[in-house]
Amino acid sequence: MAIIAVGHKNPDTDTIVSAIAVADLYKKAYGKDVKPVAQGAVNPESKFVLDKFGLAAPEIVTDATGQQIILVDHTDLSQSLANLDKGEIVAVVDHHKLGDVTTTNPLEMWVWPVGCSCTVIKGMYDFFKVEVPKPIAGAMLCAILSDTVMFKSPTCTDADKKAVDALAKIAGVSDYMSIGVEMFKVKSAVEGTPMKDLLNRDYKDFDMSGKKVGIGQLEVVDLSILTPYKDGLYAEMEKAKKEGGNHSVFLLLTDIMKEGSEMLCLTDDPSVVEKAFGKKIEGKSVWLDGVLSRKKQVVPPFEKAFKG
Repeated sequence: MAIIAVGHKNPDTDTIVSAIAVADLYKKAYGKDVKPVAQGAVNPESKFVLDKFGLAAPEIVTDATGQQIILVDHTDLSQSLANLDKGEIVAVVDHHKLGDVTTTNPLEMWVWPVGCSCTVIKGMYDFFKVEVPKPIAGAMLCAILSDTVMFKSPTCTDADKKAVDALAKIAGVSDYMSIGVEMFKVKSAVEGTPMKDLLNRDYKDFDMSGKKVGIGQLEVVDLSILTPYKDGLYAEMEKAKKEGGNHSVFLLLTDIMKEGSEMLCLTDDPSVVEKAFGKKIEGKSVWLDGVLSRKKQVVPPFEKAFKG
């Protein structure tokens, strides 16, 4: 039986590339037949990365029934495959806090406190003494630059920087920062994109003290790019909140050059924003200076606020 390697819903570059890299590594380290898959189509940034290094987008799979599964870049049920309990999780490779996924059998786990799952996977290649293929190395370094916002994010560690340096040598990339800038320009391109696709480009639902809280993020090189789209995005948030039965939906509009985020807020209890960040919502949003990371700077304060 083939094993599938799969990341979270609304896949970002780390999720896509991690699935591809883990499939390659497990074939070589264990001789296992592993297929990379994704729960949705690749976004423009991921397409740019895959095209640049000549890699194919993974097949789309959304149901775990009868599958053996390697989870990459997540351990939350809300972000995983449908019917996860009808498949068997055999491994986890991640860089987030542990979620609510449980298993009936022992499994292999690689979970590190680093900025990107691809940093963990580089460590796995090294551990098993397996060479990273040149195209995969290029894609992995891009995933790390994306997840760490070119090393600006507070999630970034020395391990991430060392991994990028090593992967750049393998990939034959002399100036990876210029690729990073090019990649974020692609990520910033929003013209002609449906509002629903923009909201879902990097969107995750979380269970916070029994309440469903959606948090999305759009990263751009200049926040003014998004000014004409704010009303449309807010209207899409209203639809998502109603359709998903959410208590709250938040969307971070992140300016990677100014190093801060405007957060559009739609919530049944506006006080959670003030509890989490010490700021009241002004109009429909709040400015969060220095906030670049949903994982480290937004989810934990909200979780604490929702607890009490």
